[in-house]
Amino acid sequence: MSAHAGTRSFDVVVVGLGGLGSAAAWHLARSGRSVLGLEQFEFGHGNGASHDTSRILRHSYHRPDYVRLTHHAYADWADLEQASGERLVTTTGGVDLRPEGSSLPLDDYWKSLDSENIPYELLTGEKVTTRWPQISLPEGTTALYQERTSIVPAARSVAAMQRLARASGATLLDRTPVTAVHPTAHGVEVVTPDARYSAGQVVLCTDAWANTLLTPLGRTVPLTVLDQQVTYFEPPEPERFAPATFPVWIWLDEPSFFGFPCYGEATVKAGEDCGGPEVSPDRRTGTTDGAMLDRLSGFMAERFPGSGAPVRSRRCLYTLTPDRDFVLGTVPGAERILVGLGAAHAYKFAPTLGRMLAELADDPALAATEPYTTFRLDRPALTDPGHPVNWMT
Repeated sequence: MSAHAGTRSFDVVVVGLGGLGSAAAWHLARSGRSVLGLEQFEFGHGNGASHDTSRILRHSYHRPDYVRLTHHAYADWADLEQASGERLVTTTGGVDLRPEGSSLPLDDYWKSLDSENIPYELLTGEKVTTRWPQISLPEGTTALYQERTSIVPAARSVAAMQRLARASGATLLDRTPVTAVHPTAHGVEVVTPDARYSAGQVVLCTDAWANTLLTPLGRTVPLTVLDQQVTYFEPPEPERFAPATFPVWIWLDEPSFFGFPCYGEATVKAGEDCGGPEVSPDRRTGTTDGAMLDRLSGFMAERFPGSGAPVRSRRCLYTLTPDRDFVLGTVPGAERILVGLGAAHAYKFAPTLGRMLAELADDPALAATEPYTTFRLDRPALTDPGHPVNWMT
């Protein structure tokens, strides 16, 4: 590959070093590629979706293809643990709670688990509250329990993957925004305010900022960016909410909520799925939304009456596609540029999606195989303006 005088050349440049980008950089570097990773903010920043503490790792999904992908997620987290020497997966078990009358069918979840021979328990609300008296449920609630549901740490595992990428030879730079990517006759030119780089391929893991670089290439992904809020509550008796005795939980209704046992400190974390206002990623207040806090606090007091008072809230971005499926593939017409986008439920899959992006960069023929075909950039949900919006996960 030829390069302009003064430019540095790499096999692959990864743009965006959150969960997906850090995983891609690690897997690309460990496969022997020369890798440059560029992050527009400082390492460990809180401006996107890969900061703070806990994320849910689970088998329970409403579609068999996602359940199938969770097999790989558990294996790839185990691989990351072994490679990093860190314990990253804390198993708590998880319960999906569906109140009577909810439009979200629990059937889709257990049927999808059946399709992959993953064990689970179907529980009545009474059995839930007998097993976990910390939970208060309305009459008619049903539930699904899956024993392997776990917690993984967001910021800590991003740092681990970055450390492993460097150990495998990758160069990672923070505070280095990319202003343009230009396909060339032999690769891709990557432009930053202070330098230009030449690459055989580029992997864009820029999440809410994806269209900044895609639109000039003639490909805009229809994204809705929400400014989500999670809140930490301080239970008077934190031992009742310890990971050994209290599960990760998801409330299957509209609005939908989710939460964790105490993890790393004597607080429980909870949030509302897809409950934040639509924002531009570069124009956010960063302050606590009082209405969202009141809505969540009221729910927690009613359904988890021992969870205590809220002590702090944090914001993060939800970057949603219309079908809430991932984006994982090459840019049509610019096939040396790959995109990885998590659609606001990918952190559990971060090591897996990073590995898949690395494998696709090595073998473009994989784009014609599942699950890549589900996540391609030219699917109807991303190209048909009239495609229905469905953010269920």
